[in-house]
Amino acid sequence: VISSVLNSLKEKEKVGWESQSERDTFQWTRPSDPVVLDGGAEDDLGKPCDDQTSESGGGDLPDLFWVDMCSNIKAGEGLQVVNLALNPERNTGYNGTHIWKAIYEENCLAVSQGAASSGEMCYEERVLYRLLSGMHTSTTLSIAKNYYPPSKRKGRTTYEANPQYFMDKFGDNPEYIRNLHFSYVVLLRALRKASPFLHKYEIRTGNIVEDETATVLLRRLLDSAILQSCHDVFTAFDESLMFREGGAERLQLQHNFKGVFHNMSSILDCVQCQQCKLHGKMTMMGYGTALKVLFLPREELIPSSLSRNEIVAFINTIAGMSESIKEVRELTAMYWAGQIRSNAKSGLPMPDDNGAVLGSSELVDAAVGAASELAKAGRITTEREAELVSLAFSRDSNLMILAKHYGTDLDKFLLHSQNIGNVPGDGGEPDAIVIGSGLAGLSATLNILDRGGKVIVVEKEHRLGGNSNKASSGINACCPTNGTHDFVEAFRNDTIRSAGDSARLPLINTLVENSGAAVEWLKDRVGVDLSLVAQLGGHVFKRTHRPKNGMVGAEVIYGVQKAIKEYEKSGMVQIMVDTSVQKLIQDEDGRVIGVEVKNLKKDENDNTSPTRLIAPNVVLATGGFASDRRSSSYLAKYRPELLGFPATAGDFSTGDGVTLATALGAGTVDMEKVQIHPTGWVDPKDPSNPSKILAGELMRGVGGILINSEGERFCNELGTRAYVTDTMLRHDPFYAKNKKWKESNGNLPTFSLVLSSSAAEDGKKHVDHYTHKGLLTRLEGVSALANWMGINEKQVRSTFKQYQKDAEAGADSWGKVSFRGVPQKDVDKEVFYAGTVTPVLHYCMGGITINNEGSVLDQNGIAIPGLHAAGEVSGGVHGNNRLGGNSLLECTVYGTIVGKKIPIKPRATTASIGSESVQADGEHQTRDVTRAELSEHSAKEDCWIAIDGMVYDLTDFAEEHPAGPASIHELGGQDGTVEFLAIHNIGIMEDFDDVLIGPLVE
Repeated sequence: VISSVLNSLKEKEKVGWESQSERDTFQWTRPSDPVVLDGGAEDDLGKPCDDQTSESGGGDLPDLFWVDMCSNIKAGEGLQVVNLALNPERNTGYNGTHIWKAIYEENCLAVSQGAASSGEMCYEERVLYRLLSGMHTSTTLSIAKNYYPPSKRKGRTTYEANPQYFMDKFGDNPEYIRNLHFSYVVLLRALRKASPFLHKYEIRTGNIVEDETATVLLRRLLDSAILQSCHDVFTAFDESLMFREGGAERLQLQHNFKGVFHNMSSILDCVQCQQCKLHGKMTMMGYGTALKVLFLPREELIPSSLSRNEIVAFINTIAGMSESIKEVRELTAMYWAGQIRSNAKSGLPMPDDNGAVLGSSELVDAAVGAASELAKAGRITTEREAELVSLAFSRDSNLMILAKHYGTDLDKFLLHSQNIGNVPGDGGEPDAIVIGSGLAGLSATLNILDRGGKVIVVEKEHRLGGNSNKASSGINACCPTNGTHDFVEAFRNDTIRSAGDSARLPLINTLVENSGAAVEWLKDRVGVDLSLVAQLGGHVFKRTHRPKNGMVGAEVIYGVQKAIKEYEKSGMVQIMVDTSVQKLIQDEDGRVIGVEVKNLKKDENDNTSPTRLIAPNVVLATGGFASDRRSSSYLAKYRPELLGFPATAGDFSTGDGVTLATALGAGTVDMEKVQIHPTGWVDPKDPSNPSKILAGELMRGVGGILINSEGERFCNELGTRAYVTDTMLRHDPFYAKNKKWKESNGNLPTFSLVLSSSAAEDGKKHVDHYTHKGLLTRLEGVSALANWMGINEKQVRSTFKQYQKDAEAGADSWGKVSFRGVPQKDVDKEVFYAGTVTPVLHYCMGGITINNEGSVLDQNGIAIPGLHAAGEVSGGVHGNNRLGGNSLLECTVYGTIVGKKIPIKPRATTASIGSESVQADGEHQTRDVTRAELSEHSAKEDCWIAIDGMVYDLTDFAEEHPAGPASIHELGGQDGTVEFLAIHNIGIMEDFDDVLIGPLVE
């Protein structure tokens, strides 16, 4: 068949091609393996190899046991065909460290006690590890080869490589490259076994030319000499060596192997970057297909066992690995070419008496590196770092000698560099290291700074804010002047009632009694508008504060972050993003004196030692663990039945602080108490996504009602979260009977959250935001609402009629006595806003034990010196169930308490915010911008947006945006006023005068 195809191609050369595209497709000008046309007896080409006749690892299992290897790699909702040529794997900026870590940790097979006790991987585990490492290496190579995106400012028209990144990752780790080659051999071995089937496989997409092209190319690959040979390369892996144990142990190992592969595949659903998820799932499916082919006991089972998607993934994974192997050579050559150019540009500096080159780039690099590490550790100021770097570049002889002898000994380098330069070398050890940048961490930081202290903030994500940035309902306080009759004892009782039998009164008293001061601090010091007050579920009075214009979380985080960053110029605060804390450091007396950290961008594949940061106090503000679904997670340990629930927390919520503290003997409390929030939005565009946006209590507080699939109300919507969630889950028969969710049940019930026009107006900011995101739908009249819900209109009318009667009476059958936003009498004229909601994991009440001063306690209730905690990482503040609006309050109250109690070292001078004398070069010039000109600036690297009639260049700000750059980039070149005002207060833009282009004109 292939020879006839090639003959037809030769004929095309004679008579002419139909198009240039057709000519380009079939012109193989680059060298490739020879094609075998007739069996090649001379080299035994085409004959079965010895290892092809050996028994595979199928064992005593059913013939079709391995057929479902790819079953956990799901396409998800909204299935569509993706052109991989238009979606190449390249650098997206996504930090997938947690995903890789979870996948590697999942590679643990349950084997015999003897094997497990040896501490060594069994052969099957080594195979999986090397395949995963090969996949990881291939991904990293694609990033290195396509690292820098196109940029007008940088003169790049396409993605460009970063050879230094490549060398940083693999220079000291050649075994990663070997694992890439191993993975390629496994794939080729499977390809060879499947060749008879694939040679006859019909490619049918509807495009005849492309189908024939793909068929010819596939057969050319299958007929290549390497696949037809018995070359030694195939002996690098032999599947028949797997599962050699006998009896039940063999069967157990085979079942576990497949189970672990399934679990690894499922982890890819947690990847937030869609392009990354696409390539990750494709490669994992390619692996699964290869293993299936290799393990199937008989070749005749292959045709019925492979799907079209699996074949596509299999071939593309082979192509990707092949390309990666080629990229190793290319990037290596590029790296050394760059080194040669760099050496040629630098002169030949004079050696000293011992032959060492005093002005060499090595010593300059050592000096700059030492200055950088000292600054990162907070041991010198940014001004001192700048001076040392300047002296290094000018090849100061004293500094060069110092770098030669002490470049790798930071303590001695710091000691002996004191008399070099003019800026004092001792910037002072920080007073505290704060781990986490949500509201708890930022509150502690700002309080320390305002007292004249020095802080290092460590954040593992690229942006500040954590889950606090998502908060929408508000922050509780009693009792600022807000026009209500609220009093402290009422607030205390509501909180205790929600906490149930796990209430810890000292912690609750501290929370409630400091609530008024916390809100006043946010208003006065941070400048956040918190003038609106609402009554949420579980509260007997209005006491939940939020801004008039904006979402409370975004407003608060922006304000605190802005206040903290004003201290950066003075060197009193250092913010380290993309940095993970590996462990806490203690001295001989057990006091916590610092942390070890690794830069996640730099150290993803780096085995170098972590950086040590030293300070007399460490504050844990790392949040909860509700998004960690690994088999080793706290969720799996304490509440395994909840692993299938979606969550509102960011995927960074993995319990890091609990792990760090318990390693030192810290106690934990209430770890099994994980709050299920009743209402997380189900996005109709992606209903199965495990990450949900919260539909906060405010939606029900302003009058939203919950309706089930029968068209009926079923609860008091203003009840506690635990109560409302319980009434929702009772719609499941197993839960209704056992009061516990069935672990294997992944089908959560969904409900309609419906607001009238008056309720929607009361919560306008939120409604506009959710409507813009497609989570709420505007519906005119009850008929349209019933049709949207898919429920009988008569039943919906009846439900509203009864609700209106209950509102008039002042109570309903579920005990609801507060009725806001009741639909108007004529429901045919009412305008409804409706969305689908489901219960979601939202908050972890459990965590490390603290006292009411925020000190971390050990298992005996004794404070661990130097270690403090605030926010969701701590346990016990909320008991069985957190009251809505108490999360931001807890963060502010306990963050402030910790920030005010940490001792501040005396310093010669204290930075004064806003005291710098700046000589302006002139007024910032603005000009008119037309809509046509605005539309020309819509790219990520050139992003202008109009807000409230003014045009701003937000290109550089996008990466700093607390909610991520996507929401900035999607509005590039447009008027984003509506979208902006749905989240923020327009007053925020006063801080963006430096990037103001000018007014938008018609």
